[in-house]
Amino acid sequence: MPYYEKILVGVDGSESSEVAFYRAIEITKEYHAQLLIVHISEERIPAAPMDSGTVDIEKGSGKNHGGTLLEDYEQKARKLGLKHVKTLSNYGSPKTEILSFASMHDADLIVCGATGLNAMERIFIGSVSQYITRHATCDVLIARNSHKIEVSGLSIKSTSKL
Repeated sequence: MPYYEKILVGVDGSESSEVAFYRAIEITKEYHAQLLIVHISEERIPAAPMDSGTVDIEKGSGKNHGGTLLEDYEQKARKLGLKHVKTLSNYGSPKTEILSFASMHDADLIVCGATGLNAMERIFIGSVSQYITRHATCDVLIARNSHKIEVSGLSIKSTSKL
């Protein structure tokens, strides 16, 4: 049976990442591990040339959203009893950045949702979870939208039907 010391979960605010987050909490508690919560903001490339001030505003607003998102997830994890929680964020491709963080921080397990927020990328070049599954050097758990996940009295109910 594997033993996990560092568990990395990718979050983007989607229902799927919520399921992954709570699954990661369950596993982190079971193994008394450290939880690494990762959010990757994709840089937006302007369609038309813009002055640098406008581009900086876009980058800043994305970072603020990611920072707030990570603060919320960290707060949830700590309220559920986790003591060893670290948040990580960056700009770039979630596919490669999640794997990069996993490698840099020696993660034993990556937990991600089955689908995320970026539907266009999924259509054209495949999902983040597919890429991570193929290229990760550690274990990967794809958290599906189950009917119910219970964590310390909390539950998430999926809107999908079997």
